[in-house]
Amino acid sequence: MNAEEMKGRWTEFKGKARETWGKITDDDWDKIEGRREQIVGLVQQKYGRAKEEAEREVDDWFKRL
Repeated sequence: MNAEEMKGRWTEFKGKARETWGKITDDDWDKIEGRREQIVGLVQQKYGRAKEEAEREVDDWFKRL
């Protein structure tokens, strides 16, 4: 799924993202609009993950969509 497609369907996917990463607020999700790098940054920040680990986690989540 490319970035434009993700942005267009972000409202649909936002609920699934909340289920996966409950520590990230609705305001945070609204601001990032499905941009991968920003999701990775939030996962790092809120969950204390290393960058590589957060990237892997986010990539796996995108694949499941």
